[in-house]
Amino acid sequence: MSNNHIRNFCIIAHIDHGKSTLADRFLELTGTVLKRDMKSQLLDSMDLERERGITIKLTPVRMLYQTTDYRLQTTVNTSDNAVVRSPSTVVLNLIDTPGHVDFNYEVSRSLAAVEGAILLVDATQGVQAQTIGNLYLALEQNLTIIPVVNKIDMAIANVAKTKAEIMHLIGCKEEDILLASGRTGQGVAEILAAVVERIPPPPEGGANAPRALIFDSQFNEYKGVVTSVRVVDGEFKKGDKIYLMSTAAEAEILEIGYYTPKFTPAEKLTNGEIGYVVTGLKDVRECRVGDTITTLNEEKIPNSKAQLPGYKEVKPMVFAGIFPKEGDNYQELRDAIDKLKLSDSALIYEPEHSSALGFGFRCGFLGMLHLDIFQERVKREHGVEIIITVPSVAYKITKMNGEEIMIKSPQEMPDPNYIASVSEPWMTLDIITPKDYVGNVMALINERKGRYVNTEYLSTGTDQRALLHYQIPLASLVTDFYDKLKTVTSGYASMNYEYTDYESTDVVKLDILVADEMVEALATLVWRDEAYKTGKRVVESLKDSLPKQQFELKIQAAVGGKVIAAERLSALRKDVLAKMSGGDVTRKMKLLKKQKKGKERMKSHGRVDIPTEAYLAVLKR
Repeated sequence: MSNNHIRNFCIIAHIDHGKSTLADRFLELTGTVLKRDMKSQLLDSMDLERERGITIKLTPVRMLYQTTDYRLQTTVNTSDNAVVRSPSTVVLNLIDTPGHVDFNYEVSRSLAAVEGAILLVDATQGVQAQTIGNLYLALEQNLTIIPVVNKIDMAIANVAKTKAEIMHLIGCKEEDILLASGRTGQGVAEILAAVVERIPPPPEGGANAPRALIFDSQFNEYKGVVTSVRVVDGEFKKGDKIYLMSTAAEAEILEIGYYTPKFTPAEKLTNGEIGYVVTGLKDVRECRVGDTITTLNEEKIPNSKAQLPGYKEVKPMVFAGIFPKEGDNYQELRDAIDKLKLSDSALIYEPEHSSALGFGFRCGFLGMLHLDIFQERVKREHGVEIIITVPSVAYKITKMNGEEIMIKSPQEMPDPNYIASVSEPWMTLDIITPKDYVGNVMALINERKGRYVNTEYLSTGTDQRALLHYQIPLASLVTDFYDKLKTVTSGYASMNYEYTDYESTDVVKLDILVADEMVEALATLVWRDEAYKTGKRVVESLKDSLPKQQFELKIQAAVGGKVIAAERLSALRKDVLAKMSGGDVTRKMKLLKKQKKGKERMKSHGRVDIPTEAYLAVLKR
C-alpha cells in the first residue's frame, strides 16, 4: 500500500469534551471493533481512566476506512468503455490523547507521530484553556487542523457561539468547521471524510535506512518491553536485529504489528505506518521514549547513523518524596516505578534517603493530578503501599561563594547563613471564565501573588467569556489553586499554564514537630510572609487527623528553631478507677497520682507513629 492511502491523526481537546466517545464512534463506523465487543471509552483501558472519566494515557489504534474520495478510488473500464469507480481502502492511524494540562507531554509525543489533528470543542462549554494549549502544541508541529464542534445534540449547545470562538482562535472560515455528536454518531462520517481529504499522507521514505521513532512503550511480563513506533524510513520485519540509538541496546523483533486496539501481529511495518514492536528487552531502562530504532547489518553495525530529533526533555514542575510504607518493600517500589516510567515518560525520579522514612525516591511530576494518578497506579497495579512527602517546587539557590544549586526538597535547603539568594519558577497562566466571575478570579490570583498581563474576550453578548493572562509563581498553583478556581467561578473556569523563567523570592524551611520530634516528611518550603498561615494550617490538620495517645501531644510548626504555631492534642484518658469496687478515697488518689506520673514520663519519652492518613490529610489541606 502506498503512503497516499495512509492518514495519521490524533484528537486534541480540553478535558471532558468528548474525545474518547468520538473515538468509540470511529471504531464502530469503520468496523474495527465488533458491536458485541464494544463498550464506552474503549480506548481508555485503565480502571482509573474509567472511574474518573478522563484519559491519562495516549492510545493508538489502526482503522480501515472505505473512502469515496475520487482521488483515491480505483477505476475499471467495462466492456462498453464506461468508467466504474470503486471505493478505496485508507488506513487511518488514530492516537487518542489526554486533555488535562498535567498530561500534555503525552499530547506533545502524539503530535510528533502524526500529520494532522482534530480540534474538538464542546458546544456546551466552548473553547477552554487546554483547547488553546493543545492547539498551540499542534501548530508548533505544523499539523493540519480540522476544527469540530461536538455535542451538538445537547439541549444547552450553543453552536453559533462556539463556531465564533473557534474562528477567532484559529482564523478559519465557518464552512471549515464540522458539526458532530459523539454520543449519537451524527456527523462522524463527515469527520472521517475530512480526515482523508484534508490531512496530507505521510511523506515517502524512499530507500533510506530503516528508522522508527518510539513515542510510547509499556512492559509486558511475557513479551518484555513493547514499544509503540512511527516508522519514518524503510521497513521493519519480524526477526530483524534492531539497535536503539540512544541507549545502544541491541534486540531482535520477536513480534511486530499494529493496534486494533488489541495487538494484531503483521509481517512488517513500512514507512509512514504506526504500530508496535516487541523487543523482548527485560531491562526497562534500555528503552526510552523519543529514541530511534534502526536495524543492524550482518557485521552488527547500525544501518543508519542519523538519529531522529525525538522529544524535548520534559521539565517536572512538582517534586515529592515517595517512600514504601514498609521498609523492606524498597525493591518492589523501585521495580514498580521503573515499569511506570515506561508508560509515563514525564515521570522523573532519583533515589533519596530520609532518616525518618528510610530509602525511597524523589520524584518529579507535571502537576498534582499527575502525582495523584501515580500513587494510585503504584498501589493498584503493583500492590505497594507508599508514603508521600509534602510536594514542593524546584528552587535555585545561589550561595555566598557564587555556587548555584537546585534543590527539590526542604531537606536539601542549606543553612540560611550560606545563602545569597533564592529563585523560584514562574508560569504564564491562562484562565477562561464567564465575564461575571472575572472579579472573583482576579481576587484569587492577587492572593496568590499573581501579576496581571491582559484580558481578551472570546465572544460577545450576554454570555461573554474572558481570557485572562497572568504570570504567577508555580508554588501558588501546585496545591489547591485549581479547586479554589472552580469554587469562585461555580465550576465554569478552565486554566492552562506553562513555565517561563526563574525569579528571585524569599522562602524559608518550615519544620513540623510532633512530640518534640521533627517529622521530615512534613517539612516544606514556604514564603516567609506565608509561614505562620501555612504552619497554623498544618498543625490544625494534624490535630484533627492524628490518633490520640496515652499522653498529651505537642504539635508545632517552627522556622529556624523558632516555634511560630502550635496545637495540643489531649491525652487518651484511661479510667484506672474502673477496677475498684470501693475503698477509701486515698486509694483512688494514689492510683490517679500514679497515672499522672506515667503520663509525664511518656510525654518525655513517648514516640508517635504517624499514620499515612495523617500525611494525606496535610497534603489535601
